[in-house]
Amino acid sequence: MILSVYQIHPILMDQKHSIKDNSEVKQRKIIHVDMDCFFAAVEVRENPYLKGKPVAVGGAANSRGVVAACNYEARKFGVHSAMPMSRAVRACPQLVITDVHMDLYKSVSSEIHAIFQQYTDLIEPLSLDEAYLDVTNTDFCNGSATLMAKEIRQKIFNSQGLTASAGIAPNKFLAKVASDWNKPNGQKVITPDQVLDFVKELPVTAISGVGKVTAKKMESLGLSTCKDLFDLGLSELKIHFGSFSESLYHYSQGIDNRPVQNHWIRKSLSVEDTFQTDLPNLESCLLELPDLYNELLRRLERAKKKQKLNTKALIVKLRFDDFETTTIQMSGTQPNKQAYMRLCADAWQRGKRPVRLIGIGLQFHPPDFPEQLRLL
Repeated sequence: MILSVYQIHPILMDQKHSIKDNSEVKQRKIIHVDMDCFFAAVEVRENPYLKGKPVAVGGAANSRGVVAACNYEARKFGVHSAMPMSRAVRACPQLVITDVHMDLYKSVSSEIHAIFQQYTDLIEPLSLDEAYLDVTNTDFCNGSATLMAKEIRQKIFNSQGLTASAGIAPNKFLAKVASDWNKPNGQKVITPDQVLDFVKELPVTAISGVGKVTAKKMESLGLSTCKDLFDLGLSELKIHFGSFSESLYHYSQGIDNRPVQNHWIRKSLSVEDTFQTDLPNLESCLLELPDLYNELLRRLERAKKKQKLNTKALIVKLRFDDFETTTIQMSGTQPNKQAYMRLCADAWQRGKRPVRLIGIGLQFHPPDFPEQLRLL
């Protein structure tokens, strides 16, 4: 009898889907901890008057501010992060806006990470408010990742007065999906024998990397669940999704062999500014570039103190007055003001309209990428 992958246990499969002896495989236990509305929750904790009110953290509505974070009371009105604050206020007139207090959030995050370190050294931060923990070889709670997640969440609440949600699964992909399942202040466990039943009905939009454009393309192909991706097959996926197809095919079966990385690797660095009034023409955009460029250099010097960085490309982003955004890049080994000027000019030609935001940045090669030899 021939069995499909959906009838074979995923932990017996490697990336090429060949069956392996179970004794060779040590099943990972991954916890993904995600703080609930972190920035907004910290602001409410600091100011109890805000409890029960819709709160957004970010810039002022009358100065082109953007929502950096908001609580669940605000989300009920359709407010969400990255939304212009003016639009958020229209959606929720009673919205309470607070400034961003990044030093405070970093301090609280450090204390939360100290709790993580009580359970494992294998911690991969994704941001100030979420992280992966590999507790495979941890003996706390008799080795139960489920009980460890519960303890961690309780310790965070006891010490910080903040709630967290968690996902527990055999890999990072599923743990992250699971952490969002019972939000806020909940957790979900996906055991190895539940993986295939869970993932086959999982919406494709739950897969990291499937954004609006990819999701729309999948919808046009009749792909709504992970099982749909698997049924389409790897060869067909490659035709439509190129290099992303192998990841999609693996995720469609609940397979993710990525380890938890406790050494963070920087892939990019950028700075941007949203202007009080639109910049009317290219000349006014170019006048703003020196300040952005100098700030980028300052951040780059700080980043270089933490790890070796090998520049892959220079990037410019423009957002026009109608919120249409364009990004342009060029290969380069070092940041160069004149190169950013040329990129900005090329990007502006795509819209030829007033500009509300300019961003410039760098992309970096992986650490093991060979440095280009200098020609003498």
